[in-house]
Amino acid sequence: MSIYLIFFLVLPYLVWIKCIYYRHRRTLVKSLNHVMNVLSIRETDGADIRALIVTAHPDDECMFFAPTIIRLIELNASVHLLCLSEGNYYNQGAQRKQELLDSCGVLGIPASRITIVDHKKLPDDPKAEWSVSLVSSVIVKHIRAHSFNMVLTFDGRGVSGHANHLALHKAVSHLASTGQVPNGCHALSSHSTPVVSLSVHNLLAVHVHKHIPNDPPRTKQPEDLLKVCPILMRYSGVNLIAVYRYDELLCSQ
Repeated sequence: MSIYLIFFLVLPYLVWIKCIYYRHRRTLVKSLNHVMNVLSIRETDGADIRALIVTAHPDDECMFFAPTIIRLIELNASVHLLCLSEGNYYNQGAQRKQELLDSCGVLGIPASRITIVDHKKLPDDPKAEWSVSLVSSVIVKHIRAHSFNMVLTFDGRGVSGHANHLALHKAVSHLASTGQVPNGCHALSSHSTPVVSLSVHNLLAVHVHKHIPNDPPRTKQPEDLLKVCPILMRYSGVNLIAVYRYDELLCSQ
C-alpha cells in the first residue's frame, strides 16, 4: 500500500517538472552559456566540464538537482557530489548515507566521485547556523583537490529556506566574491520555480533548476525525468515526507 502511495505522490511531481521544463526551456538554454563559451565546448559535448554539485543532506541531489545532473551526464560531463552532512537529523545517518550512494548510482554519479562530510560542527539541523568560514574551507579544498571548473549549489533562499542550504549559498558566494575560487572555475546557483500540485498531496512543491545553458535545441524525452522516480523510491518515506512539509516554498526567479 505504501508503494502505491509513494507512486501517486511521485507521479504528479514528474508531470509538473516536465510542464515547467517546457515553460522555462529558454531560460534553461541560457544559464550555463558563459561557462560553455569560456570552455569552447561543442553544444553536444561537455567532456571538458568537471562539475561539483554541493549539497547539504542526502536527498538534496535528487529533490533539487536531478534535472541538472541528468543533463550534465548526457553532455558527458564529469559530475561529482560533495554532501556536507550525513543527514542524521532523525538519527538515520547510516541509512541515508547508503540511500545517497544508491540515488547517485541511478543518476549516474559513481561512488568514487561522491564525498560525504561528517563534521560535528556541521549537523543536519534546520536550526543550526553552519559557519560560513568552515563550509567555505571544506568546499574550496575540494575544488582545488579535484580541479573543478564548475560549482553548483543552492540559490540565495536555499530553495526551501533550510538554514543548512542557505549556508552553502553563502559559502560559495563568499569564495566567489573574495577571489578564492580558482581561475577557470565558475560558481553557479540553482534557479527554481514553485508549483503547487492539486492532486494527492496538496503541499507538493516542485523545483526546476536552470543550470544548463547551451542545451542542444531538441526536446527532452519523458524518460529523462522518469529517472527521478526510482531515485525517490530509494529514500525512506520519512525523509520523502519531510521534504514536502512546507505549505509554500518561495524560490528565486
